[in-house]
Amino acid sequence: MTVPSTIDPAPWQSPASLRHVQRLLNSFAQQVGRSLLANQGSPDAIAQALFEAPFVVVSHGTEADPIFNYGNQQALNLWEFDWDSFTQLPSRQSAEASEYVDREQLLAEAKLKGYISNYRGIRISRTGRRFWIDNVILWGVVDEQGAPCGQAATFDQWTFIESI
Repeated sequence: MTVPSTIDPAPWQSPASLRHVQRLLNSFAQQVGRSLLANQGSPDAIAQALFEAPFVVVSHGTEADPIFNYGNQQALNLWEFDWDSFTQLPSRQSAEASEYVDREQLLAEAKLKGYISNYRGIRISRTGRRFWIDNVILWGVVDEQGAPCGQAATFDQWTFIESI
């Protein structure tokens, strides 16, 4: 008996994901003033490179209670989710309830300024593992017409918090 994979084998291959990756990369370059990833090759190759990058990239939409709409493999590993479950998760649930106020202030500041950098906060995985995220860059994501379509974050530093 074959056990089905818990991770979509190629979530970056859907047309919507390919378009979203371009929005993430273009918005990052526009807001932050540098490239998040070498934006070379086919859309498939670029999307695969971002999905397999050694740093975390996540994004959520513009819903009243925003839902994650992207998480690369590093994010899925860190939060202990598969693609399908992660992309149904309200992004606020990636933080502990005690962090909600700080997180909302962070999101509002990034929305106002276009992006923020050097954020540090505590997040929590699906199984309850707590971890610090450091040197986070959070930016606004816009569509091809320049309309806001969400926010994204990237970081490459995290530290698990040991339980007492």
